[in-house]
Amino acid sequence: MACHRACPGLVLWLNRRTVASCLSIASVAVFAHDTWFEPTAQHSPGSKLLALGTGNQFPVQEYPIEIRMLRHRGCLSDGRRVPLAAMASAPTALIVGVKTEGVRFLSCWAQTTAFDIELAPDKIGIYLDEIHAPASVRETWASIQSRGLSWMERFTKHARIEFAGDAAPGFPAPHAEPTGMGMDVILDSGLQQVRAGDPLVFQVLRDGAPLAGLAVELRGERPSDSHWQTTDVDGRVRFRAPGRGRWLLRATDLRLSTVRADMWESRFVTLAIEVSGE
Repeated sequence: MACHRACPGLVLWLNRRTVASCLSIASVAVFAHDTWFEPTAQHSPGSKLLALGTGNQFPVQEYPIEIRMLRHRGCLSDGRRVPLAAMASAPTALIVGVKTEGVRFLSCWAQTTAFDIELAPDKIGIYLDEIHAPASVRETWASIQSRGLSWMERFTKHARIEFAGDAAPGFPAPHAEPTGMGMDVILDSGLQQVRAGDPLVFQVLRDGAPLAGLAVELRGERPSDSHWQTTDVDGRVRFRAPGRGRWLLRATDLRLSTVRADMWESRFVTLAIEVSGE
């Protein structure tokens, strides 16, 4: 049986034994799967529908999220917090909806609960390469591995999407606001419509504080559309908006657990935006 049938959602909510089995079958770094929002082609008057799913590589979602596995979810609508409701379960994503009547700017987010896994030995190097793990992480793992221990990890997924609007004449577009998730990305350059070539500034937060020294990728719809930066002392990275289309800012903060010896803790975060033509 194919892994995606035997293991729906793969690494998001299965027990440790089942997840390890799926990981050993997969030929790609399934553990490093991202979870993200994307707009759907469906719509209804006064509301917007979004797909929240997981995939091996943006922009293809392959596995849905179960609503019961979301710890936090919601939207910011012109500075007000509004509900993000589960609407339906599709084969590759959870469909969620938010009311948008009279809304100009919109941010939506979701955070999963934490899950434990044991990562197969042949996937560890692929995983570390995929997230651009620093040398310090690799050295720590080498020390743990030398003692004959397995890679044990507790991970959480955080996803966010921004919808730009048009500011009223004479007024600047608002800045994005923190959501309260354990990991968050703020579009610090503003929520105005983004055009190719525009400056983009993102700030990464962990527990509400700027996170420095984190490798962050701006990934496009083609495999060649990949741009890496490292957050500065204020947790910020700066890009020029590439070509038009959908783009995903993605990062993984990986560190040793503070509550369990020799166990890793990771927080995956994504922010989806759209770039219009020049």
